[in-house]
Amino acid sequence: MGLFTRTEERVPCTVEVSHRFESLHAHVRFNNGAVVHPGDEVTVHGRPIRAAFGEVITEDREATIRRASTLERLWTRATGDLGFMELCEFSFSEEARV
Repeated sequence: MGLFTRTEERVPCTVEVSHRFESLHAHVRFNNGAVVHPGDEVTVHGRPIRAAFGEVITEDREATIRRASTLERLWTRATGDLGFMELCEFSFSEEARV
């Protein structure tokens, strides 16, 4: 992994899409144990999976992991907390705002 260069790797994966009352989610598990790091991008290949209400669909697919360069990884780590803090700007109170 270079300071400015990105690499790509193709990996087998399992995709699970759930559209149930108890759980609405989509998960990707890399079957070869690959790990995604800050700044990496993942593209799962194939047609979109559309689960009807009450269904859970599991399919084996292939994904491309585009690894961030060293500089991108450092930048993502340095600025990631700032983006998270924006999500935390909320409060709960009993007073109604008008």
